[in-house]
Amino acid sequence: MTDTAFARTITDLDHIRLYKLLQRQGAADDTPLAELIDAAEVVTPQTVAPDVVTMLSRVRVADPAGGAERSLTLCYPPEADAARGFISVLSPLGTALLGLRVGETARWRGADGRETALILRAIEFQPEANGDYTE
Repeated sequence: MTDTAFARTITDLDHIRLYKLLQRQGAADDTPLAELIDAAEVVTPQTVAPDVVTMLSRVRVADPAGGAERSLTLCYPPEADAARGFISVLSPLGTALLGLRVGETARWRGADGRETALILRAIEFQPEANGDYTE
């Protein structure tokens, strides 16, 4: 479950790539990620705000209860490695992060059914803000 109380923003390139990824997975219409990309505001990579989580962004997040901060990178499934902080966009956490702005809270349900949340504290790296409009 993602927090849909606010609009998400994604780039048109991320939109296309994620839609194709979902099609290859056979889940183009019935996943939280499909719902998110269908409802998102779509912008060009050149105009996406630097405080928005895009694909391959490295972010700093923290537990709302005051837990320690940690860095995560939102990635595609082949690069996912949770132990190293590479979180697949197809995971509940990855979907919850996509399109968030700094200061917003990612919310999702874990495998155990419990709601979990992380506050997006900072974007440490965003490809588009670095002038990379193709990754």
